[in-house]
Amino acid sequence: MPDASGLEHGIFITESSDVAAALNTVTTSIIGAVVTAPMADVALFPVNTPVLITAGKVAAAITAVGEQGTAATVLRAIADIARAPVVLIRVVPGVDADATNAAVIGADTAGAKSGMQALLSAEAKLGVKPRILGIPGLEDAATIAALVVVAQKLRARAYCGAIGATLTEATTFANGFDARELTLCWPDFIATNGSGAAATSYAGARAIALRSLLDTTVGFHKTISNVAVPGVIGITKDVDFDPQSATCDANLLNAGNVVALIRTASGGFRFWGNITTASDTDFQFESDCRTAQILMDTIAEGLLPANDQPMTVSFAKSLVQEIDATMSRMVRKGQLIGGSATLDPAKNPAAQLASGEIEIDYDYTAVSPAQRIGLTQRKTDTYYANFASAVSGNSGG
Repeated sequence: MPDASGLEHGIFITESSDVAAALNTVTTSIIGAVVTAPMADVALFPVNTPVLITAGKVAAAITAVGEQGTAATVLRAIADIARAPVVLIRVVPGVDADATNAAVIGADTAGAKSGMQALLSAEAKLGVKPRILGIPGLEDAATIAALVVVAQKLRARAYCGAIGATLTEATTFANGFDARELTLCWPDFIATNGSGAAATSYAGARAIALRSLLDTTVGFHKTISNVAVPGVIGITKDVDFDPQSATCDANLLNAGNVVALIRTASGGFRFWGNITTASDTDFQFESDCRTAQILMDTIAEGLLPANDQPMTVSFAKSLVQEIDATMSRMVRKGQLIGGSATLDPAKNPAAQLASGEIEIDYDYTAVSPAQRIGLTQRKTDTYYANFASAVSGNSGG
């Protein structure tokens, strides 16, 4: 009887398990917002409780929250721009500004979280982690500072309105912050409200919606700058914009760590500016911070199943290979310029490995925004050099 191997005719592929699997990128587009809504349906939106509004249901939630307070304006802005999941925290406004600020900031009392602190319990209660945070219409120095702390704990990004009646006041306000997790915007947009009348539409609300949209359509590495903002009809303050002028209002705001709201000459409203409020130049751009956060969580969460597994040589190699594969995938998507992982023997002595501890280094280069495009224009008579001969050559045509 012929050997069975002699009957093989065709193409035969053996799959190798040596190929490193890339880790799944964490979900980045979930919004977390703190709002007031005195007339809200309390059964649907209980106070100080994270409530998930799924993508596509934001517009329907506007009826349930009512037109009083900030909630309807915030949700209307989100619905104009993105089909985004929103974790909404409703708080009760106080008798004065200080009381309202205290309600917005909230507290953690014996494990019961209120105000913006309830965003920290969203993952445990709802199974989703908000990474784009805002308190639109409820910003002041104290509430923004508290939101930055929450953003740092969640490795999220906060978008808020800078406080001030003038450009100078807005940039002075921004000088009070030094946080890579924070983007400040000025002034506010104007859009139609529930009655069809023109009304203020919070810049922070439009920013968190646009951030969510970009995460799903372009990627976390694209800043909100210079992208058309749907659904708006104006800006609450005059902001002079000229991309060729370093001293126009928009660029002066950027120089003061504030993202400007602008209207371009061709029409359309946009955010203008890539900056954070960080003094650390390594994280001066929104995309720098966002990339660091997403890469950190992607690797940490992706390698969670590796914890407590037998630490063999092949196990250690697989960790390095999976991190490398993840960053290679991000490079192919344009989300990173490059990155690599290594296991340094000097950082992994035998005694440390024997105690169950392994140390892996990785580095990366984030994608910077094209912040400045330089052009050189020269006037020359070079193109007249053959003018006469060209005329003569054509005269007999």
